[in-house]
Amino acid sequence: MAVAVPSLSTSSTSSSDLIDRRSFGRIVAAALAATALPATAAVAAGGRPVSRKSMKLIKPPRLKAGDTIGLIAPGGHTDATAIAKAIKNIETLGFRVKLGRNLDAVYGNYGGLPQQRLDDLHAMFADPEVKALWAIRGGSGCIQLLAHLDYELIRRNPKILLGYSDITALHLAIQKKVGLVTFHGPVASSTLSDYSSTHLLNVLMHPEPEYVIPMAVENSRKALDEPHFALRTVVPGVSEGPLTGGNLCLVSALVGTEYAANYKGGILFLEEVNEAPYRIDRMLMQLHLNQGLQHASGVMLGICENCGPQDSDISLTLDETTDQHLKPLKAPAVTGYSFGHIRHQFTLPMGIRARLDTLRQTLTLLEPAVI
Repeated sequence: MAVAVPSLSTSSTSSSDLIDRRSFGRIVAAALAATALPATAAVAAGGRPVSRKSMKLIKPPRLKAGDTIGLIAPGGHTDATAIAKAIKNIETLGFRVKLGRNLDAVYGNYGGLPQQRLDDLHAMFADPEVKALWAIRGGSGCIQLLAHLDYELIRRNPKILLGYSDITALHLAIQKKVGLVTFHGPVASSTLSDYSSTHLLNVLMHPEPEYVIPMAVENSRKALDEPHFALRTVVPGVSEGPLTGGNLCLVSALVGTEYAANYKGGILFLEEVNEAPYRIDRMLMQLHLNQGLQHASGVMLGICENCGPQDSDISLTLDETTDQHLKPLKAPAVTGYSFGHIRHQFTLPMGIRARLDTLRQTLTLLEPAVI
């Protein structure tokens, strides 16, 4: 289906908007606070808080060929080139495209004001024509939306939400507040490979009782020249548990909030990009001091691009840094698995039980992620 690419404005605000931005921001914040659900634990009938243990996992309907996918920018801003690429990706995969009304909005480095991004996300969940929401990119800004998301709207209209990087904030909040399975995978403007497309479509369209995901051969080949692509087993073994995690920066940023990942008894997966080893160490230490990595049933690190020391730095390597946190664990721990800011990545359904097998170097989904 041919979809016209909207012309992009260089700014989403006029000169008069700039004059009253401070007061406008207060008005927006007040309106959001008045219309959003309270920033508390999910509530069952009768006003009883619902714990994570008692919250029923909600699986979205599977995608079918020809379904409509809503294209949104809940974090960083995008441009006409990325929109055209995303539309082509979606249509090549056999789906239709519906563009978010504010997809081309720009507010600093964000994809519009928080309210514009919320409006698009809510509209896509409410639209019966739209069967999945696909973020065009990550960037930054999703964390601004968490206290103002309409979680009851999402609960009433369970749909696939797909993306990675900054989209981690949405995944974790929705997992915690709704129990909806969402999907850490390519963004819509990614350069898709056969490996990433195959595992994406299998997970979203063809539910199976068990689904084995091997690591990408292409990444192992790249490891000959770029060692951080190498598969490494730090602590061997087999573990099972629900999947949770995402981008390390966002997972650590949400520590201590009501949206924080609960990885006790689960398989914690983490990826990062463009962060120095000392910052990786700081973020992992934050997770360890909060819940304790030792309480996870397994820890799986993806391929962390550009996270080694700079030439002039006196620094541990990335592997030396992560090993400080992984080697003391008794549970299986691995690095270099095929997810992250890379082309050849598989899709991880949040909340689904999975099995990590370090000997086979596989992740097996132990239940369907969609219905």
